[in-house]
Amino acid sequence: MLGERAASPYGASMSESWKITVHAPRQVIEGALIAHEDALDWDPGVVLSGSEIAEDRPEDWRLEAWLARKPTSADRAAIAALFSGAVPPLEVEQLPEVDWLTLSQTGLEPIRAGRFHVHTPEHPPLREHGVRDYCIPASQAFGTGQHATTEGCLALLDAMKRQGVVVRNCADIGTGTGLLAFAALHLWPRAFATASDIDPVCVGVVEENAALNGVPMGGRAGELTMLVADGMEHPLLAVRGPYDLIIANILAGPLIHLAPEFAQALLPGGHLLLAGLLETQEAQVRAACRRAGLRLAARMVNGDWSILWLRKRGGATVRASRPGALPDWARRW
Repeated sequence: MLGERAASPYGASMSESWKITVHAPRQVIEGALIAHEDALDWDPGVVLSGSEIAEDRPEDWRLEAWLARKPTSADRAAIAALFSGAVPPLEVEQLPEVDWLTLSQTGLEPIRAGRFHVHTPEHPPLREHGVRDYCIPASQAFGTGQHATTEGCLALLDAMKRQGVVVRNCADIGTGTGLLAFAALHLWPRAFATASDIDPVCVGVVEENAALNGVPMGGRAGELTMLVADGMEHPLLAVRGPYDLIIANILAGPLIHLAPEFAQALLPGGHLLLAGLLETQEAQVRAACRRAGLRLAARMVNGDWSILWLRKRGGATVRASRPGALPDWARRW
């Protein structure tokens, strides 16, 4: 997710760390973030985020690159190459040694979206009737809920439920902390649910968060199955389909690439919830989905981000005797 990290990108609570900051107009920073998506050889040790400088200055943005080492000339050149025109000045600084896990939770205010309230451990739950509290600690994974895209997904999931959508089998692709999969299971507690992420560290994160929030893990209806997968490429994702609902809060590039696979994995009339795309990228994502036979049901814009609810066009019935059930051979995943 662009601009969203819940904790230190370095995987350790105490570490030498450096930051490169670039200040530029919003369109320039957004262009650099999009270029970063397409940089297939990007060094994973250089973590990028983009954000506006202040609410009263929405067109003034900054790009921040975080490293667990002193930046090399190659690091600077890679960041400079993200800018198509004149390269803004690169400000390099060594950061003080701090406890990133504690620091990352400071200032993460709770959010309310539909019937959901998401907070970190330093904030109390609401404990209000009809409101589902989720406590999501800072971690190495994406998706704490403080980001506008996650908030928008929670709101649209709530809207689906209120409009009578029935989900018996769902998948959350690129789940991060598991939050959106947890929310789907809360709304449709008898559904089969599968969550996946390309990052293996998310398995432990999701399991810990599930235990913290009382979400059952397993392969039966009403339980969450977690696995490591690149997009839809996993035998268990294939065998558990077709799906009534697929959620993907990732990046615009992968969403465009995966649109045909999402459509193939959905039941006719099934629902697809997409996020992680800037509003400026929405037309491209929608075009890819339209070519795959998906039509727009609703959309919302939260800040600079678009959240899309799409539906698969009707067609031949796809039969599944036990939708979502785990076959015996797959229970080891």
